[in-house]
Amino acid sequence: MFDEWIDEVCRLLGIDEAIDVDVPLNVARDVAHQVERRAAPVTTFLIGLAAGRAADRATTARTLAVQVQELAARWGSPEGGR
Repeated sequence: MFDEWIDEVCRLLGIDEAIDVDVPLNVARDVAHQVERRAAPVTTFLIGLAAGRAADRATTARTLAVQVQELAARWGSPEGGR
């Protein structure tokens, strides 16, 4: 069901590139656990928005995902974030 849903949404949105679903799922998991649950979907949306503005969207999305995951890991620690 998941794969069919993603395929259908991609068709609806006119996305024909291969989608690595692990990238947003991993970011959402990390943000939900280390920051706040409701921040997860908004964060993945923001990564997609920023990546959509780049020339190489797929590479940019992966790079931004790593940066956000690193930020989430630091969030709440004495050395970084909140």
